Amino acid sequence: MGTDIHGGIEFRHPHVGTDYYDGEAWVTAMDLWPLCDERDYAAFGLLFGVRNHAGFRPLAAGRGLPADLSSGMRSALGSWVGQGEVDGASWINWAELASVDPETRPADFVGRVTWHKESQPSTQRSQLVSRPWPTAILSTVGVPPADSDSVSERVEWITDDLVCVYEPLTVGDVLGPTTHWPHVFAVMKALAGRFGDDGVRLVVAFG
Repeated sequence: MGTDIHGGIEFRHPHVGTDYYDGEAWVTAMDLWPLCDERDYAAFGLLFGVRNHAGFRPLAAGRGLPADLSSGMRSALGSWVGQGEVDGASWINWAELASVDPETRPADFVGRVTWHKESQPSTQRSQLVSRPWPTAILSTVGVPPADSDSVSERVEWITDDLVCVYEPLTVGDVLGPTTHWPHVFAVMKALAGRFGDDGVRLVVAFG
């Protein structure tokens, strides 16, 4: 079975600690799914150490749900997590995300190749690749229109009836413009402009 991501974005209420505010410290801003609804194990591994087949050093692995989780997020995730129906839960704030070097990559792999039949996108398969690319991959997807030992950007080509794509495994590529993650980060950055980089966080659970 596959692993999906659930959760949302919270912000820290600016009046926490004042005499005139007695509400909760963190407030749910919005759910994750309208912004990001894709099963991307490279991103899951990079961010939270879940399905980390690429071997990234995770940014925020295994932190669990925050003790001061907002009531809205707790309602959505708390009981579900309590029943053990998840593969992990964690959180990360905007300050941590904003400081990541986009050129960071895992130690053992340089990229991933995906391919599917031209008339059947649902047949898509994916494989992590080292350098040089494994012979078995080249025999399946053919030779890309660039030197497979030096290609450093996204490349797409067609071999027989297969549509093939190579994507580098840098942070900038895994979380880049061809994914859903820029939508998540745009919302977090906007909220951080009001509530501070440490005052905005993404809370997630996997299942």
